[in-house]
Amino acid sequence: MANYWIVKTEPSTYSYDDLAGQKTAVWDGVKNNLALKHLRQMKPGDWVLVYHTGDEKAVVGVAEVTSEAYPDPKQKDPKLAVVDLRAVERLPRPVPLAEIKKDRTFADLGLVRMGRLSVMPASAEQYNRLRKMGGAK
Repeated sequence: MANYWIVKTEPSTYSYDDLAGQKTAVWDGVKNNLALKHLRQMKPGDWVLVYHTGDEKAVVGVAEVTSEAYPDPKQKDPKLAVVDLRAVERLPRPVPLAEIKKDRTFADLGLVRMGRLSVMPASAEQYNRLRKMGGAK
């Protein structure tokens, strides 16, 4: 059974469009211990919502995990891990954080409760609701 996740990225550094252009990418740069714990729990076939930070502050796209977590090949620190993601679809409409915060479905979502966390789990209900809010079929 698939799990659901949200990953955050600064679009001026790496955006959903960058991921879509590459089709697949190594999701790296995660250093927070709790975010790394979540990243290590990702499995192939899990679904991921990509959230843009900065000025945009919105869920913008869907990706799929295509690998187990593995040590970051660019880093010497064995604690740092990465996964491979595949772009699935850009949401027809970005879902802004302000809108997410107004919906009780997301009261316990890390995106609302722990603003600085870059990788977090979401429930199936939260994942499906965010996709629907973003106009996905």
